[in-house]
Amino acid sequence: MTGGTATRPPRTGVAIGVLRLAGAVLLAAIAVIHVYLWQQGYSGIEVIGPAFLVQAVLGAGGALLLLVAPPRLVSWAAVLGALFAAGSLAALLVSTTVGLFGFVESTVATLWWESFWVEVAAVVVLVTLAVLARRRAAR
Repeated sequence: MTGGTATRPPRTGVAIGVLRLAGAVLLAAIAVIHVYLWQQGYSGIEVIGPAFLVQAVLGAGGALLLLVAPPRLVSWAAVLGALFAAGSLAALLVSTTVGLFGFVESTVATLWWESFWVEVAAVVVLVTLAVLARRRAAR
């Protein structure tokens, strides 16, 4: 505290900036993976094909939102991104275990492990960003 007013640690701002960029890159990676897989044959799978295109659009939109959101809305953008990434991860896991819309995936499929780790990382980064941004906004 200086002169009776609380100051924000500058490192919090830097951390938020780094997490925003990392979160945007991870959401964009989810989009790229899904559009690539769609092009490689998933487009022909009923329900799954269109869902992959939706994933690509939502991932790209979420990445853009994280980059352009004003500081007061960063926590909300991060929460939306985290929910998107968690949903994508859940769909991957369900499709691999019990199947999703009649489609069963395998961990040996192209980019399965990459998808898994990118989606896990996105959830962790975006939840952390949401918490830090919310704390900073509350000060």
